Amino acid sequence: MKKLFLVSMCLALIIQTGSACTNFIVGKKASKDGSVFISYSADSFGMSGFVAHFPAAQHAEGTMREVYDWDSGKLLGSIPEARVTYNVVGNINEHQVAIAETTFGGRPELVDTTGIIDYGSLIYIALQRSKTAREAIKVMTELTNEYGYYSSGESFSIADPNEAWILEMIGKGGVEKGTVWVAVRIPDDCISAHANQARIRHFDMKDKENVMYSKDVIKFARKQGYFDGEDKDFDFAAAYCPADFGGLRYCDARVWSFFNMYADLDMNEYLAWASGDATATPMPLYVKPKSPLSLQDVEKGMRDHYEGTPFDVTQDIGGGIFNMPYRLSPLSFKHDGKEYFNERPISTFQTAFTFVAQLRSWLPNQIGGVMWFGTDDANMVVYTPVYCCTTKIPECYAAENSDPVTFSWKSSFWVFNWVSNMIYPKYSLVVEDMKRVQSELENRIYEQSKIVETEALACINESPKYAEKMLNNFTIETAETALSEWKQFGEYIIVKYNDMVVKPEKNGKFMRTPTGIGASVKRPGYPDSYKQQLIEQTGDKYLVPTVK
Repeated sequence: MKKLFLVSMCLALIIQTGSACTNFIVGKKASKDGSVFISYSADSFGMSGFVAHFPAAQHAEGTMREVYDWDSGKLLGSIPEARVTYNVVGNINEHQVAIAETTFGGRPELVDTTGIIDYGSLIYIALQRSKTAREAIKVMTELTNEYGYYSSGESFSIADPNEAWILEMIGKGGVEKGTVWVAVRIPDDCISAHANQARIRHFDMKDKENVMYSKDVIKFARKQGYFDGEDKDFDFAAAYCPADFGGLRYCDARVWSFFNMYADLDMNEYLAWASGDATATPMPLYVKPKSPLSLQDVEKGMRDHYEGTPFDVTQDIGGGIFNMPYRLSPLSFKHDGKEYFNERPISTFQTAFTFVAQLRSWLPNQIGGVMWFGTDDANMVVYTPVYCCTTKIPECYAAENSDPVTFSWKSSFWVFNWVSNMIYPKYSLVVEDMKRVQSELENRIYEQSKIVETEALACINESPKYAEKMLNNFTIETAETALSEWKQFGEYIIVKYNDMVVKPEKNGKFMRTPTGIGASVKRPGYPDSYKQQLIEQTGDKYLVPTVK
């Protein structure tokens, strides 16, 4: 119990998620190889990223589990521990069940401060107790109904190798114990997403195979005055999380962008909704893709900044001299009595960790379930595989090396942040170098994973422990390799771009003069677009006088 307490405290103090996350979901017939994918970016300032681990265990009857709120570290209470719990590494367990979340908040009066289960603890408890996505939904809803739900409204992505679901849940504010909730299965040939705005609207209450819901989900809304129509017209999101400008422009716009990349329909129909118009046509919960998605397609989606869309943040002065596709917080600001806002794209610099969980039904669980994991902004990470049979966490992903206020060269979170924070202010100068190294490293790791998986598959029946050790060693090796090579990349860019100039290269080496000193640097100066803005703002202040 001591180890569990320490892990829970680390989660509470470090993983303060919930304010701004993004999830994608890809059904097995919507992916190129039959995988089910869910993705996650845990976005909140002050967080740091690591891989949590709960080893499989058997517990004596009467064992209690203490529950700590993720966001505050507050002890909420204790619940009986399950007699058997499964190995959990990050957000995936040994049975290839994976869970992610985004917080939609919803009606603030429905937060139950007397509840014992918060959303973060709920994820890990469900993973420790579930062999399928459906079983995870049952565990999550039964636990919150029995012990009360401490958090605000949540959307959960819950998947296994055969199916993926969205579960949306909100408490009852202490008026009654438990939660109201709806879970909808994403069709196998579809993709979906959610990003801090409730997404389930109308649902088929007769479709028992693909829809689950609390018995009082409509009754409670009526009782609270959130809904007064016929049951067939009930809209979960409208009742429990009414749309407003922020919920759409800051949140659903990210869903729109993912759909805009891959959906087999014209997303212009939903542009007004994504732009912040709550009276416009809402987006569907799920759509069919133009073509099946690969792992790399999902990763690409996680790295999006609205490029090429009406929300593109790369083309105005907010990005600085070198078109940084990020904006300073807070999301809105006031000036001269008026309020303005910044776009909030999928990829954001306050990300603590990000992953794409890949779940494969045709492979043994140890091989089939892999969490492609990275620390920091998805755009700036190298995704490395963490297999669901992992029992020894890579040192660079360990909680003890990821303190949010203590820099460590052993920490993947801190090394990747060190590099990204060098890139941000001179983004357009450096980003192509970053993408080149990132792509080379990810492609190499991905190709190596195929070889290792083939070797593990060949021996898993006769020597399962040996196969699991092989996969665990590969998990550690690739994480530490990414750390080492990213540190080298950081050393490279600080040399190449030192003092806002560019040192020339040839055949992968910095050039020197015949006498051995560094070759003359290139001075890029301001981009033309920025020159124009500077001149418009300053007029003739910096105009060189004409000599007559």
